[in-house]
Amino acid sequence: MKKSYPLIFIVLLSCLVVTSCSMKSGLIDPVVETQSGLLRGLANDAGTVVAFKGIPYAAPPVGDLRWREPQPPEPWEGVRDATEFCASCIQQKAGARLPWSEEFMVQNEISEDCLFLNIWTPAKKASDKLAVLVYIHGGGFTEGSGAIDVYDGEELAQKGIIVVTINYRLGVLGLLVHPELSAESPNKVSGNYGYLDQIAALKWIQSNIANFGGDPNRVTIVGQSAGASSVRSLIISPLAKGLFHRAITESGSSYTGSGNSTSLADAEQRGLEFMATKGASSLAELRAMDPMDIFITAPGQTTIRFGSVVDGYVFTGSSMDVFAAGEQNDTPFMTGMNMSELRYGGARNDDYYRLYLASAQGDSLLAGQVAAQEYSRLNAYLWLDYRARTSTTNGYIYYFDRAIPWPEHPEFGAFHTGEVPYVFNNLKMLDRPWTDVDRMVADMMSSYWANFAKNGDPNGEGLPVWDPTTSDNRSVMRLGEDMGMIPIAATEERFDFLGKQLISR
Repeated sequence: MKKSYPLIFIVLLSCLVVTSCSMKSGLIDPVVETQSGLLRGLANDAGTVVAFKGIPYAAPPVGDLRWREPQPPEPWEGVRDATEFCASCIQQKAGARLPWSEEFMVQNEISEDCLFLNIWTPAKKASDKLAVLVYIHGGGFTEGSGAIDVYDGEELAQKGIIVVTINYRLGVLGLLVHPELSAESPNKVSGNYGYLDQIAALKWIQSNIANFGGDPNRVTIVGQSAGASSVRSLIISPLAKGLFHRAITESGSSYTGSGNSTSLADAEQRGLEFMATKGASSLAELRAMDPMDIFITAPGQTTIRFGSVVDGYVFTGSSMDVFAAGEQNDTPFMTGMNMSELRYGGARNDDYYRLYLASAQGDSLLAGQVAAQEYSRLNAYLWLDYRARTSTTNGYIYYFDRAIPWPEHPEFGAFHTGEVPYVFNNLKMLDRPWTDVDRMVADMMSSYWANFAKNGDPNGEGLPVWDPTTSDNRSVMRLGEDMGMIPIAATEERFDFLGKQLISR
């Protein structure tokens, strides 16, 4: 016998079906296939973005895989839940360290099993081919994570791009160089593991992002501080060739910081010294140690730090050398700095006092601040000028001077990392007395970054025109309450005075 239903039930059921179909047709399916297995993400309440969190892009670098190149992720059966962040990499968790409040710092668990990435996609279907922005976190290569609050990608993704954040190995776990490690490596090198993690994440994106609605031929790498240094390094790494198509460095590119490099042999010697400080006699003993015991310098131990290494494999030379040879990954490039993080590193001679102190009416503090701003803008300009000798793509410079409103700490101003909530349009993540000016700055900055990811050009409708910086255009984009192009230095005489000091360093 055919079962009958009340009319109201049929109407409600019809509405549910229509609503369900509308939501599904308006946003990509939250279950997505990757090369390792199926993932289930979570749509936001507005139904405009689906987030996929804690995606393994490489095998856990634990046990025998500690201090090895990242290996392919392990496949899984069924549908893996991707609605929560996974662990951040091993580090000393500070919780907060002003001016970096909790929203800028790692709060979740830490683990050596940490090679995860996170995706926010506004795609409606897999064939949308949206531009992809990959953000590499800062933290001095000793802390940080793609799971930090201010890096949440939901708002930036609503600008019509896919946002990805990543974790990478930190400190000695990501950078140790040692003769035994070099000997066991098929490439006869060691170190640079954190950079190899970043490259592995970019390779994963090339293989999988199309299923999330992304375009693997429009990938932009962005980083702040240590993340900016990472971007600069990826630009010169032959292993990263073809993995990205635009690049942005926030507080991380300058003429004077592009010539340093460490050889493999010198770094291997540091590795021997490091092993001795840990009381280990072999690599096997080091691999058997607790990761925190390796990471942390105990009282009485000598602190030995590691950085990137010119090994002939990941890196073949310094930035200056690679660009001079025209062997860089040449893509459109954007860089900049924040007002309150700047320092003047030049001479304080008669010309300095005449050019800066007099114009500041004898206020030495103000004179130093103005000199620092012009010095830093010129430092970035000189790098773009050097870059232009062998590059065919445009370069853009910004100068960010909007201080996060913070009545308790006005002294921090536009501090190092202070631009990040504006770039991500993430003011909601911080409890601050935001104003309409802040919301305007965040909307415009995130639009500039999204446009650059889409087109290799930050310009777009409703935004002040941002001209590329060239030898004929010695100006940069001011980002703050007053948006627009400003000169690198107020006068030609100041430009020449600062330039002579920077070039001679």
